[in-house]
Amino acid sequence: MKMNRIQFQPGLSLNQFLAQYGTQEQCESALEAYRWPGGFICPRCHGSRHSCYRRGRRVKVFQCSDCRTQTTLTEGTIFHSSKLPLTIWFQAIFFLTQNKNNVAILELRRLIGISYRAAWRIKHKLMQVMYEREQSTVLSERIEVDDAYLGGELPGGKAGRGSENKVPFIAAVQTNNQGHPLYAVFSTVKSFCREEVELWARRSLVPSSLVVSDGLWCFQAVEAVGCFHQREVVGKGRKSTSMDCFSWINTVLGNLKNAITGTYHAFDFEKYAHRYLGEYQYRFNRRFDLAGMFERLVKATAKADKVPEQKLRLAEDQR
Repeated sequence: MKMNRIQFQPGLSLNQFLAQYGTQEQCESALEAYRWPGGFICPRCHGSRHSCYRRGRRVKVFQCSDCRTQTTLTEGTIFHSSKLPLTIWFQAIFFLTQNKNNVAILELRRLIGISYRAAWRIKHKLMQVMYEREQSTVLSERIEVDDAYLGGELPGGKAGRGSENKVPFIAAVQTNNQGHPLYAVFSTVKSFCREEVELWARRSLVPSSLVVSDGLWCFQAVEAVGCFHQREVVGKGRKSTSMDCFSWINTVLGNLKNAITGTYHAFDFEKYAHRYLGEYQYRFNRRFDLAGMFERLVKATAKADKVPEQKLRLAEDQR
């Protein structure tokens, strides 16, 4: 069997990570460079002249020479008001980007030596950054699409579609001319109806793309946004897993569900499904450069807005 170069790429080793980001000073230098690539810019007057000093031992403060506004290195970012050193945050980013199936909160707590609640905040804030970065992802050309669910059956409840303990989402995979998967989108929806699918298609698909789906009628809504629709009815006694036109969507969905159930076992699907799906989508769409994924997520955290814990604990449609 031919070697899968994506799976066998080296990534960022622990020794390399510690050499580059093992100290607070190294992490601060990296964050400062990513937040202000051309040098410090005052968030109030946009001036560049400034001075620096330390508040205590850990907090680095920039003071604008024009308007005298003081700004800490982490102020207004995802690290806002965190009592933890940046080394802990960078360690979390390392483990979240370099592990094959990601890291559960309890395991993250053990790896970086913090409380469960602190690990929960770090994990969900980083997943929120991943989710937000993926909101601009759109698919084009040939796209395999399917309806899917996160969650399980409640005792005495319905099975399959309509289960009270399942969160519906649309899974889509873009393939190239060689039939290889390129990018994926996983989006929660309220239900599988034409209105929801059309809204999703307007956000996630490029017009004139070819969308290949099973016989679920709601996917015809992609035609309303200018896409071509190829409807493949599975039928009785015929499994989509045996159909070449669905080979990659089935593979990716299987890997997604195995990764979630194998790593997390259980979480509040109704509140946080969008964030866990966004995390997997972020990692999948950047899998071609495993080593560079760490740096890309650090850059994203430097540009992301602060997210208070109260807001972090709200469901997607309540934020």
